[in-house]
Amino acid sequence: MRSTIRRMALVGALLAALLVVLAVPALAQDEAATQESLNTTFFLLAMVLVFLMHPGFAMLEAGMTGSSNAANIMMNNMMVISIAFLTYFAVGWGLHYGASIGGIVGGDEFFLIPGTYTSELGEFAFLSSEFMFDAVFAATAATIVSGAVAGRMNLWGFMILAAVITAFIYPVVGHWGWGGGWLEDGLGFYDFAGSTIVHLVGGAAGITAAAFLGPRLGKFDAAGKPRLLAGHSAPLAVLGVFLLWFGWFGFNGGSVLNAEVSVGPVLVTTALAASAGALSAAVVSAVRSGGKTDVSMVGNGILAGLVGITAGADVVDPWAAILVGIVAGVVVSVSIPLVERLRIDDAVGAFSVHGVVGVLGTMWVGFYANGTGDVTGLLYGGDPAFAAVQILGPLAVTAFVAAVTAVVCIGLKSVGLLRVSEEHLEEGIDVSEHGIGGYPEAALEGAGSSGGTAG
Repeated sequence: MRSTIRRMALVGALLAALLVVLAVPALAQDEAATQESLNTTFFLLAMVLVFLMHPGFAMLEAGMTGSSNAANIMMNNMMVISIAFLTYFAVGWGLHYGASIGGIVGGDEFFLIPGTYTSELGEFAFLSSEFMFDAVFAATAATIVSGAVAGRMNLWGFMILAAVITAFIYPVVGHWGWGGGWLEDGLGFYDFAGSTIVHLVGGAAGITAAAFLGPRLGKFDAAGKPRLLAGHSAPLAVLGVFLLWFGWFGFNGGSVLNAEVSVGPVLVTTALAASAGALSAAVVSAVRSGGKTDVSMVGNGILAGLVGITAGADVVDPWAAILVGIVAGVVVSVSIPLVERLRIDDAVGAFSVHGVVGVLGTMWVGFYANGTGDVTGLLYGGDPAFAAVQILGPLAVTAFVAAVTAVVCIGLKSVGLLRVSEEHLEEGIDVSEHGIGGYPEAALEGAGSSGGTAG
């Protein structure tokens, strides 16, 4: 009887072991499929947050400029996101992530070419989530320009420039740094979420276009001294700042690319840098004005902190994130008036926020990267050559972006699509470009046609 029971127990144990052996691969497959679904959902949620940055840019730019430019700014931002999806789908993705041609640009994987990808669930389903995330990054680079040129650029000229940025400029730079190009694979350049690849691209294009456009009416006096053109709505501007800050958690957090525990530390450094940027900009503003804090400058301090941490949000310690935010808030407060002294009218300080601080944030990685993911800055005993590459990258990107943007602006000027006429500027660009004001006529009484802050 006992031997029979033992035999039955042995057979039962063998059967149980066999079931476990058979079940493990299935469980592993289920777990892998679940993780893939979770990663894709996370990726697309991050994309939605980045998309939300675009109404943020629209509110910020509108609030910081004159009321008679509000409709034009809304139109610019609607056009940027619409153009970006089309151009990045048609051309940009392939130039960005296609097989590298000499480390300069991608040469295949163009979605519009028949047979490039199947529509079956799987390959295209995964790539489509990546495409959506990168497309809103391309749009972000282009919409930064809208703020720099606000209040005097022809709508169709702006749309052409936005198309060039999203179809060519951003994808080429993206290939250099994220697509296996000469900066990334050749030199080891590191830019986690785009201080250089997104923000410096937009800032460099913006300052170049602003220089070709010339200033808004009344921005400089006869001696070339800058005047303050006050924005018409601090609430709109601050709403824009908060929307951008909120969306930035998707911008940086989504750049982890998967739903992993490492997302948490990225969000922490992002929040700390933005907060430190606000405080340092507030202090600088108060010192300059004898105790009064400039709302727009503090908003730019927040954005500067965010741009400053974007390149290294995953590889710097929290204390270094606070420090880069402090420095970014000071740098942007100094840079904005310096740009004005060059007699360049950057309507919302886009170059200072996204360009100058984009360089700072990229360089920061070369000094303060803590060794996470084998990225080590000088403070932690890293290779000086790596720090040099973090300086070389922004310089090369600035030169390329400025050169291509200059060519586009020269072309637009030659066909009369660069700057709105002086008559139309006096009338208000909303009416001249769109036939209707952004606000009821009563709200425009006494409002300047091109007002805006330096911030």
